[in-house]
Amino acid sequence: MKKFYALAALIALALAAYAAPARADVKVVTPAAIGTAVGDFKLADAEGREHALSSLKGKNGTVLIFVSTRCPVSNAYNERMQKLSEDYRGRGVSVVGINANATESADDIRAHAKEKGLAFVILKDKDNRIADRLGAGHTPEAFLLDASGRLVYHGAIDNAQNPLMVNANHLRNAIDAVLGGKPVERADVKAFGCAIKRVGAM
Repeated sequence: MKKFYALAALIALALAAYAAPARADVKVVTPAAIGTAVGDFKLADAEGREHALSSLKGKNGTVLIFVSTRCPVSNAYNERMQKLSEDYRGRGVSVVGINANATESADDIRAHAKEKGLAFVILKDKDNRIADRLGAGHTPEAFLLDASGRLVYHGAIDNAQNPLMVNANHLRNAIDAVLGGKPVERADVKAFGCAIKRVGAM
């Protein structure tokens, strides 16, 4: 009987350890609610030039995508993100990249954008202020704002890292709905990718 209780105690301890957070310094963020008005903010690009969101937003909408220079999932989307920027620029929708990884420098961002042909603006969120405000947790992770600055879509760009496997273009569908004056059918789709490496949580 004593062995039984000892075994039960060990199992309980193991379950408690498994359920507990792996690190006490990992910040838990809650995504901004759909319909939230996203206020203006300022961040610098890789050249050190400061930009306000109000100066970058499109007249018909703005896509904020949290990106990474090292994450293989984010890198798998480089061409798709650039194509998205090109396809919707003429329709009044801007694409803005945000790098919130504390492990990636402005030099990294500049070199990566040049190598991968990323022509849209990429801002450096060095203290995770905007990532925390929006509740971004992964790269890539998209936030679509309508013309008034309200959040109307949050989540994955599409449903597959491999472009050959994509059969649901979540972000494009959301943009098309906004441009057509229609509600976004799937406004919140779980993002997948690499965790954002926040300051103090590495």
